[in-house]
Amino acid sequence: MIAERKRHRTTIPFDGRARAASVAAILLVTVAACTKESRTIGPEQPQTPPNGPADPRTRYFEGNAYQVSQGGRYFTWYGCGSCHGDNAAGTLDLAVDLRQRPLRFDQLYSAIARGHVHIGIDYGSKIPTEQLWQISAYVASLPRLKPERRHREDLDEAGEPRGVTWSGPVR
Repeated sequence: MIAERKRHRTTIPFDGRARAASVAAILLVTVAACTKESRTIGPEQPQTPPNGPADPRTRYFEGNAYQVSQGGRYFTWYGCGSCHGDNAAGTLDLAVDLRQRPLRFDQLYSAIARGHVHIGIDYGSKIPTEQLWQISAYVASLPRLKPERRHREDLDEAGEPRGVTWSGPVR
């Protein structure tokens, strides 16, 4: 009886090479799926502003969901929304203004860091460079965001600290 069962059992051979290939394929798919969320900590973070339109760091920040998301948080934390929020009009409405008059990433960074002299604030000397990169990536993404998504992000960040009259880091 046992010999008869062994004869009728069909098995599919699964050798070590096939198993290793399967594991490698699963790992490859897992790693590839995480690139838009990758996070870099340490000396690879930018310590200087963008050096022109061909700066290779620009692609990393614009194409990384984590960096754009962090930029949205800092946009809220530093009180940018008090002038550039949902109810902004004209050039203060960044989503509309950047659709009509697009800026390169380096120009956008410069406008954020040095472009607020008319109100007496030099954000370039008050906000860390890495955070300016992240805010620039967020602002660059605004023209591509649908109003519903931007509204949802605003609701998500409602509990975050806000700097309506932000005047720089506490020293």
